[in-house]
Amino acid sequence: MIHYKLLERCPLFKGISEDEAQKLLALIHFQVKNYEKNEIVAIAGETVKNLYIILSGSVKGEMIDYSGKTIKIEDVEAPRPIASAFLFGKENHFPVTVTANNEVKILSIPVSEFLKLLQKNMQILKNYLNIISSRSQFLSQKLHFLSFKTIRGKMAHFLLQHAGDKLHSVELKSSQQQMAELFGVTRPSLARVLGEMQREKLISIEKRTVTLLDKQKLNEILQHG
Repeated sequence: MIHYKLLERCPLFKGISEDEAQKLLALIHFQVKNYEKNEIVAIAGETVKNLYIILSGSVKGEMIDYSGKTIKIEDVEAPRPIASAFLFGKENHFPVTVTANNEVKILSIPVSEFLKLLQKNMQILKNYLNIISSRSQFLSQKLHFLSFKTIRGKMAHFLLQHAGDKLHSVELKSSQQQMAELFGVTRPSLARVLGEMQREKLISIEKRTVTLLDKQKLNEILQHG
């Protein structure tokens, strides 16, 4: 069963009312699939044959680098779509392995049926184009982030990017463990670097708020990776 009210919060159905979403989905074939915690939803390299929209719970996307280390790319929570930018094109394969973080319910729409939705509703078409454009921008930023070899470089880039030119503090939404997974490092290693940066008075940490004390030196760290 689908709670159509939830779809109003999905980026793909932005601007689509609950009643309209129900009428549109009634015109196509779809499935609702359930996954247990740690169950694999999709494996990297598999062909993307369906549009997946998370109805409840969350999943994580992970990839393995050349050294065999698992790098967490991101968490995706309801009601967001998964791998929507990879539905079409020559290389329409899952770029990461998708695993359920908890009990997950997913709306699965075959690509052929999703094409019908795009043809029937201009708003969904606009939303989809916005989604894949934003995804391309995110992946570009992620590649730039992974180019930093040291944890100090990754952390400096992360903080400066989130603070921008005007702000001097960053509110961390993720735990140290989640950030370590994002950086592709161990939590103790990340904690050690954060401690070093505090002792060097580059940053100060108060609960989940990180204050950037010396942006110039943080920028200098970026020059060395």
